Amino acid sequence: MSENSSAVGCEMNYDKNISNLEKSNKQGDNAPVQTELKNVSSEPTTRLYKRRWVIVFMFSSYSLCNAFQWIQYGIINNIFMKFYNVDSFAIDWMSMIYMLTYIPFIFPVTWLLDKKGLRIIALVATGFNCLGTWTKVASVRPELFAVTMFGQFICSFAQVFILGMPSRIASVWFGSEEVSTACSIGVFGNQNFRWGETSDPDSFL
Repeated sequence: MSENSSAVGCEMNYDKNISNLEKSNKQGDNAPVQTELKNVSSEPTTRLYKRRWVIVFMFSSYSLCNAFQWIQYGIINNIFMKFYNVDSFAIDWMSMIYMLTYIPFIFPVTWLLDKKGLRIIALVATGFNCLGTWTKVASVRPELFAVTMFGQFICSFAQVFILGMPSRIASVWFGSEEVSTACSIGVFGNQNFRWGETSDPDSFL
């Protein structure tokens, strides 16, 4: 009996030692994994490309092209009143249509920006801006004022796409310390050209 009890005791001790060894091995294997997970879950870094500055200045330039057409009729309204034989109120609508178009279309355009991304929205905005410009070029005849208004509406529709992009470009392409600078450059083309056009209209004729 004593030999059997001692044998059973040895087996129990052996099993305990094996189980303790397995636990320690499991903890040892899991420890590096937990450390790696902690490192992976740390704050991610944004990869910055040198061409990001080209992107934001390119956007600023075609935003400038759209802003040029906003008030190009209003600053010399007396000339267009005689050419198209319309009153000043009709010419004023050439600039006010930019504000009117913005109100109903900003919500669907913002949704499209979230769903389709910057590239699609930028191409659509550029396409509409180009189409509106050529429509107005083709309407330089006294009896085609309605066509001119339609071309201005197309350009105002393009503006809805353009105005929502500076902050998105800054947040996607630039680091946290460059967001404000990038956003200001994106808005600069639009606002600066409007200031120059209204302050010195003769230089833009």
